[in-house]
Amino acid sequence: SCLSLPSSWDYGHVCVFVGLPESIIAAACSRSGRRVLHVDSGKFSQKIENSDIVSDSPVWQDQILENEEAIALSRKDKTIQHVEVFCYASQDLHEDVEEAGALQKNHALVTSANSTEAADSAFLPTEDESLSTMSCEMLTEQTPSSDPENALEVNGAEVTGEKENHCDDKTCVPSTSAEDMSENVPIAEDTTEQPKKNRITYSQIIKEGRRFNIDLVSKLLYSRGLLIDLLIKSNVSRYAEFKNITRILAFREGRVEQVPCSRADVFNSKQLTMVEKRMLMKFLTFCMEYEKYPDEYKGYEEITFYEYLKTQKLTPNLQYIVMHSIAMTSETASSTIDGLKATKNFLHCLGRYGNTPFLFPLYGQGELPQCFCRMCAVFGGIYCLRHSVQCLVVDKESRKCKAIIDQFGQRIISEHFLVEDSYFSENMCSRVQYRQISRAVLITDRSVLKTDSDQQISILTVPAEEPGTFAVRVIELCSSTMTCMKGTYLVHLTCTSSKTAREDLESVVQKLFIPYTEMEIENEQVEKPRILWALYFNMRDSSDISRSCYNDLPSNVYVCSGPDCGLGNDNAVKQAETLFQEICPNEDFCPPPPNPEDIILDGDSLQPEASESSAIPEANSETFKESTNLGNLEESSE
Repeated sequence: SCLSLPSSWDYGHVCVFVGLPESIIAAACSRSGRRVLHVDSGKFSQKIENSDIVSDSPVWQDQILENEEAIALSRKDKTIQHVEVFCYASQDLHEDVEEAGALQKNHALVTSANSTEAADSAFLPTEDESLSTMSCEMLTEQTPSSDPENALEVNGAEVTGEKENHCDDKTCVPSTSAEDMSENVPIAEDTTEQPKKNRITYSQIIKEGRRFNIDLVSKLLYSRGLLIDLLIKSNVSRYAEFKNITRILAFREGRVEQVPCSRADVFNSKQLTMVEKRMLMKFLTFCMEYEKYPDEYKGYEEITFYEYLKTQKLTPNLQYIVMHSIAMTSETASSTIDGLKATKNFLHCLGRYGNTPFLFPLYGQGELPQCFCRMCAVFGGIYCLRHSVQCLVVDKESRKCKAIIDQFGQRIISEHFLVEDSYFSENMCSRVQYRQISRAVLITDRSVLKTDSDQQISILTVPAEEPGTFAVRVIELCSSTMTCMKGTYLVHLTCTSSKTAREDLESVVQKLFIPYTEMEIENEQVEKPRILWALYFNMRDSSDISRSCYNDLPSNVYVCSGPDCGLGNDNAVKQAETLFQEICPNEDFCPPPPNPEDIILDGDSLQPEASESSAIPEANSETFKESTNLGNLEESSE
């Protein structure tokens, strides 16, 4: 809550800000017996000033002693830029349309249709210099709005909602403890009657807004990746449920087709000739143990993986499948070794939980930080939400951070501080060179590849077409993932930025989808999915930045990066473990918690493996009868 903390609150070890790596570290430290305070700055709880930092705030300046100096933290988040929102669904909205299950509005907070909406409505960014490019091609003028509780935050970046005139666009984001790498943002729906068959209106989307959970960061979990291993080891997996990605797709010659990846898929595929099947299986078998046969790739280490594939007697069809649907690497930037490693990792993850290497958490990636936050809280960690931090207090002599000062001017003393990159001011980050990620989020009315089942979760890579551009990763989520309402799909597009998000991604969107228009509603022959709503934005990639790039960074302040552009979460886990070992050397990283049965039972104690198994409840899905059990399925698959 926003209530003030006790005066001179003293935390012996760790003070943590929001984020996935920070949440993992908080859980690990709490599990190791450290006192942890996890502060969510809640930037929407305070009015965002026009200045970048609170350099003139007497609230904290009066607290600085003669032998101290303050490092002011940024008040304006610039990690998300170039936000553009488009709505194509029918605009038959009524002024009294409200989201199903929403709290009753406070009339004092409700403004007219062409003014900024109250704090209960959110869609994407508020009026912020970094978000000033936001536009929305809805039929009438739109107004940005911000929601203190439900606003999106990635790397501390806020994304509030945007709405049309007469639209009560509400972002329904289930409250989450902390998320940097991705948080959920939903959209909302209306209570009006459903007009025609197969017709989805914007008011329907408003009414069903609580069913939408939109991650700002689009990722999947490799079934043998570091994050899955950590979830199992720490028993945090019991707090989440997962779905298998059911299909890996490819886009060739203007068509979307399913790619065979397992042995059974390869031999059952009608897209490959018998010769191609043998060639592909032979090459994939080699990739599984490529380290044992260095002569096979000796002399090719310096060339790209794409060029290496041309030397392996693979047909162009097989080269395309391996490059873009299995290795999922860049044609120009990935070396032969990188490609072989990526292919081996893909194959290594096959079959552990399903027919593809990937899992997706129900309700979105935003659930994962919550899981680790819950573990932290179980072992005594304290969470203070919507509590902004004004500055770091540094001792002039030792150059160590002694405390932080919150919005009430109170000191919070700690030995170690973890801060996400976006909290630092421009002066501290003046030597940092950031990359950018281009993102798009679409709500569509059907899948990119129609099959008998409408509950498919798919991943598709669209290769770059021009020099200087990058391949685009497309992840399509169905309603059984709990990220969108029934009858719609949530589509995430991601690539490394070369321009603005819309410029980078719009050509791919046009290849795969068409806008939803009234004239095409009755046309059942339309093959492409229709876009109901679209969002484009750029976000900062602060991964792999050395701490030496930050100016005057105290030695006991540890920087956690925001999300990277990679498909998996290995970077966040590696970062969390590295920082944990610096804070708590020689401590076990996220050990499994004690099993209650070990305490209750006398004599026979459970096997160690018992604490690593997680019973995850059944989840409704037309495709899968139950959600993935990270513990038990592991035992059965190995």
